[in-house]
Amino acid sequence: MSDGQPASPGRRFGLTVAIAIVIANMIGTGVFTSTGFQAAALHDPTTMILTWVVGGILALCGAAAYAELGTMMPKAGGEYVYLREAYHPVFGFMSGWVSLTAGFSAPIAAAALAFARYVATMSPTIASANAQKGIAVALILAVTSLHLFDSVIGGRVQAYLTAAKVLLILVFIVAGVFVGQGDWGHFASVSGGVAENVPTMAFAISLMYVSFAYSGWNAAAYIAGEIEHPERNLPRALIVGTAIVMALYVLLNVVFIYAVSPAELGNFQGHGPVFEVGDTAGRALFGASAGKALTTLIALALVSAVSAMVMAGPRVYAAMAEDRALPSLLATRSQRGVPFIAVGVQAVLGIGFVLLGNAEELIRYVGFWLAIFAALTVAALFVMRRRGVASGYRTLGYPVTPLLFIALSLWIAWAQIKQGVERNPKELVFALVTVIGGAIAYGFMRRSNSQATTSPPSVPPATINKE
Repeated sequence: MSDGQPASPGRRFGLTVAIAIVIANMIGTGVFTSTGFQAAALHDPTTMILTWVVGGILALCGAAAYAELGTMMPKAGGEYVYLREAYHPVFGFMSGWVSLTAGFSAPIAAAALAFARYVATMSPTIASANAQKGIAVALILAVTSLHLFDSVIGGRVQAYLTAAKVLLILVFIVAGVFVGQGDWGHFASVSGGVAENVPTMAFAISLMYVSFAYSGWNAAAYIAGEIEHPERNLPRALIVGTAIVMALYVLLNVVFIYAVSPAELGNFQGHGPVFEVGDTAGRALFGASAGKALTTLIALALVSAVSAMVMAGPRVYAAMAEDRALPSLLATRSQRGVPFIAVGVQAVLGIGFVLLGNAEELIRYVGFWLAIFAALTVAALFVMRRRGVASGYRTLGYPVTPLLFIALSLWIAWAQIKQGVERNPKELVFALVTVIGGAIAYGFMRRSNSQATTSPPSVPPATINKE
């Protein structure tokens, strides 16, 4: 281990690994769990597919903006770095705080719980909530142990897991259409169709679930400091990875609806929205035995999602700690370049979320904060351009693409607030606690830093390249 001083992690990840990290972070809990909630809210299959197209366009707009910000500031940390530079250190700190809680630890818990629920469909002996929580905790501990060892090995394992996950989805799509026993009649329009559904709060809430499924399109930005030739590879990783996932998501949801009607997905056997959508669709398409085998593969795909988030998150916390925005201990790296204390802290928080919440609550909690801080970050692009900061990459469609992203993200956040007031006040309390906790932590860190030194945290000159 290191002597307590942060070691330079070096640029160890090439384009392939960076794309794999983006894809692996995106393909996980959301796409295998959220279609039932959309069906319950929208009912219309065409509108349901439209949410995945709009969500993909939204993610591509965000990826394009993040690509420019990332080449302006090719340093690990993602939103923390961008918001700190564009606005004020408090915005950067709050984004990092939200990353630590809602950005990574809570999604890790949600993915681990989804993994446990898929496993439970194959064995009635682990159907209880406590047994599933135990499985989720064990998964987090196992994946964390892998990434504590070596970032290079972890990156390679991540690439292999991602390749297997993409192959699984492709096989599911092709086999579902050409071999599966579905019904194209499930696509008959209902409930007024697209025209009546799109302007509604139900469509905005459905977009929240879809946006959660797409979350991870910005994953490569969190490890920008470890990507080779970031000015070239970072934009490619963000945009190529997002485009691949968008195509897979749209096709995958076509197969889901082909397998099971929206009415059944929204209220399966009278028990409400289907959560284990992949399992339900697989059994409908291929029968119980083949469906069970497919469910096993989907569970393994969720392991990849947990792995990707366990890998990316600690880079944010380490970057914050290096700027004294979090305790410096979190910046401590092993001889292999792993911020091992940050990895461990994230695991503890993830386990805490597993024990305190359920997957549905965590998805909504995460979706709200992702919309807020992603909108703030994309807006930072306008600030940095006004200051004349140069970048080797220019956002395609600027200023329309970032403005579209901001508008849709704020609409999603507003819809969640409105729904929270009416139906889910507990989740608003969680959001309020997050803000209060972040404010207290920021005040504590400021006092600690002022006592330790009279000079403010400095930003390396190489972080920003001005014309």
